[in-house]
Amino acid sequence: MDLSTALRSTAAIRSFEDRAVSDATLDAILETARFAPSGGNRQGWRVIIVKDEAKRTLLRDAYLPGWYEYLAQGAAGLVPWAPVTDLGEEAAAIAQAPQFAAQAAEGPGGFAEHLDKAPVLLLLIADLRYLAAVDRDSARYSFAGGGSIYPFAWSVLLAAREHGIGGVLTTMVVRSEDELRSTFGMQPHHALAGLMALGYPTFQPSTLRRAKVAAFTTIDGLDGEPFEPQGRS
Repeated sequence: MDLSTALRSTAAIRSFEDRAVSDATLDAILETARFAPSGGNRQGWRVIIVKDEAKRTLLRDAYLPGWYEYLAQGAAGLVPWAPVTDLGEEAAAIAQAPQFAAQAAEGPGGFAEHLDKAPVLLLLIADLRYLAAVDRDSARYSFAGGGSIYPFAWSVLLAAREHGIGGVLTTMVVRSEDELRSTFGMQPHHALAGLMALGYPTFQPSTLRRAKVAAFTTIDGLDGEPFEPQGRS
């Protein structure tokens, strides 16, 4: 598969075949992904391969409360936990989360309810000592430090495609970082960046839907003309 095709078709996969991913294959994926860029080439990521069943169950149980809050906010027309939002509306929406949990309990469940059964679970940890978070002292929400961590996660997903494997990065477990810290040996300088689930997909989309370039690219300012060059192939 050529690079352009991989970039245009690597979807978030949440449904996996009941088929194990060998340690050799996982090692090959991580071996490629380790070349991801990071600030100062400090490579401040750590990866925990979660195989223990009790720890997998703990991750699922930590994931679910936030997931139902996420669904409740979405149903209320909100972007869940957006840095700029009406906190009153957010609280009112989150109060409805138990209804979503009850509905899920009545059915077979989806990715969230069966998270512990994913063939591979990778807990992604950031070592804060190695992040150049240039917006650390900003009055607004800080996110620049993630630029040294999340490219690695994307490289894992791209590298997985070469082996017929798909997956997804989810940050939902970050909401439960405090209760997970001791279980996974995290020190004060560690932060939970996300959880990755990998496996052989039950379905791999060939074409993804995304906004056109002109919808997010302008010239000389956010109020500038859309970037729409002639003759684009």
